[in-house]
Amino acid sequence: MSEPIWPEQTRGSLNAELRRAVEHLADAPQLLVALDFDGTLSPLVAHADEARPLPRAAAAFRRLSSLEGTTTALVSGRSLASLRAVAQPAPETLLVGSHGAEVWLGAGSTGLVLDPAQQALLEKVHQVLEEVAQVAPGCWVEEKPAGAVLHTRQATAEDAVDAEAAARHLLEREPGVHLMNGKRVLEASVVRSSKGEALDFLRTVLGPVAVLYAGDDTTDETAFARLDTNPGLPHPDLGVKVGEDFTAAQFRVPSPEGVADLLEILFSHRSRHQGDKGHNDLPY
Repeated sequence: MSEPIWPEQTRGSLNAELRRAVEHLADAPQLLVALDFDGTLSPLVAHADEARPLPRAAAAFRRLSSLEGTTTALVSGRSLASLRAVAQPAPETLLVGSHGAEVWLGAGSTGLVLDPAQQALLEKVHQVLEEVAQVAPGCWVEEKPAGAVLHTRQATAEDAVDAEAAARHLLEREPGVHLMNGKRVLEASVVRSSKGEALDFLRTVLGPVAVLYAGDDTTDETAFARLDTNPGLPHPDLGVKVGEDFTAAQFRVPSPEGVADLLEILFSHRSRHQGDKGHNDLPY
């Protein structure tokens, strides 16, 4: 794997190789632009309910959703209800929540339905994580339709490690419970799913020529692994990691501000390629 490339640390500027890749991707006849939300479209915050997308990133993402041959999607570990509340996406944007367990493709999409055994297991998962959080200062539990998340970002590093270890010990041998680690979170779900599987599903349904995927978390690595980045393709997929963690993505940006730069450049070149001068009002 080649070393991922860092963009230049200046507003509105990407590394030359990443910029070229984005400009080339802008010509794809059918393009899917899929993003994680927390840490990607929005900076990470102490409490999930406080997250909001960066205005520049949100504006460019919304403009992209209006272009011909362009589909935008948010692929998040959040529940769909939480994702809608904080992201306030354009009506055209497709939504994937709970790491793929919940999918909204527009009017008529069916919601997640658990069978009785899964529902009983979900109640047990909630109970176990709540009991752990009660004895771990700074930890709290987020409930989801298919699972629950132990948040440890507000705890000390030592308390966070102890809480996650305790929760994992209590749940990892429970049949039907699937555990996923993220950035200072441990998620337990009663439905097996991943962002990679969600991206495969979107590709099957939409049939895009190329995909841009950006994310910051360990859970986004399953999506990066699904991208076809073969340089021999007319329009290879493009993966962009946000932050410094190890990744399978070809490129990096240091923060959500870099995602905003990337989306603005993509919109500018894609709208110019389509002759959409009326919408091309970004400074690139």
